[in-house]
Amino acid sequence: MSDKFIPIKPVNAFTPLRHKAPSAPLNFAPGLLVDQLNRPLRDLRISVTDRCNFRCTYCMPKEVFDTNYQYLPHSHLLSFEEITRLAKLFARQGVQKIRITGGEPLLRKNIEFLIEQLSKIKTLDGKDLDLTLTTNGSLLARKARALKDAGLNRVTVSLDGLDDTVFKKMNDVDFPVSQVLEGIEKAVEVGLAPIKVNMVVKRGVNLSEIGPMTAYFLDSGVTLRFIEYMDVGATNGWKMDEVVPSDEILQILSANYQLEMIESGVSGETATRFKVRSVNAKEGEIGLISSVTKAFCSSCNRARLSTEGQLYLCLFASSGFDLRTLLRSGETDSQIEEHIAAIWSTREDQYSILRGEGGAPHSTTHGNAAKKVEMSYIGG
Repeated sequence: MSDKFIPIKPVNAFTPLRHKAPSAPLNFAPGLLVDQLNRPLRDLRISVTDRCNFRCTYCMPKEVFDTNYQYLPHSHLLSFEEITRLAKLFARQGVQKIRITGGEPLLRKNIEFLIEQLSKIKTLDGKDLDLTLTTNGSLLARKARALKDAGLNRVTVSLDGLDDTVFKKMNDVDFPVSQVLEGIEKAVEVGLAPIKVNMVVKRGVNLSEIGPMTAYFLDSGVTLRFIEYMDVGATNGWKMDEVVPSDEILQILSANYQLEMIESGVSGETATRFKVRSVNAKEGEIGLISSVTKAFCSSCNRARLSTEGQLYLCLFASSGFDLRTLLRSGETDSQIEEHIAAIWSTREDQYSILRGEGGAPHSTTHGNAAKKVEMSYIGG
């Protein structure tokens, strides 16, 4: 085995809470599911591939994810039918939003076929799911129309700068920013909106891009969101002094723009939103995701399903719950639902809050000091 392979956890057994699936709660009923901190399950992030064509330094650094890195074999990946089956069961638990992630999800062959299947799922109250996808934008121009036609509602594009030198330094594969911008324009054209653009801000790398990015997306209908550089996984060499706090970003913006906070009416919202107005009356919206300095664990209603069917309850978890084995061992839908309910009902993860207090373990649910799961494995 290559020393560049990062083991996540064994995948040949269903092993929530180390060894055994917890019993289903006695008051289990679809749509009434809450965890130990009274947080409902409303948002499911589904990773469809562990591969990416970028080597962003904060996510898949080239030093680790090189040509010798061993990706998951195809047989380990959930099929589209398995993903759809689980998505239906999660919708019965109250999930209202599904986000397709990766790796880079547009690298998954025929991804639009999965979108079409997921778009037919209804929430508990009979509404359409909020079906979204996060992408680095490299393939978006050629895929946008097919994704929209398949039923995708909107996209979020990761873009860390407009200057080609800065952007190429971040993606580390010499990919030009012009092709990502072309993808965003195509997504706007076909109606994959409202579009969000996520910019991870890392001190010493792209701090200077805050102003140009804001100016570029004003009056475009695109919401720009600045994200604090996070301590996700074990390969990005995260250091606190490379984090640019959202308050500092706000000060930079306030020097050139009028900012007005927008009240959020959405439960579990991760971004603090602002209406932005320039001196020449151009307007737009920006968001600040304070994932390090201002924890939002108390309202976190998200679960994450990995490419091979591991369910993670926190972005900073060190191990997951093996749903793939349940799918392939003949468990009925009702039995799998009971497992999901039991897993969520025992959840007590609040990594960012504990980190802020100076003592976060790598996984509050599992209570061990194992390496945190990589963001490229479960998506952001």
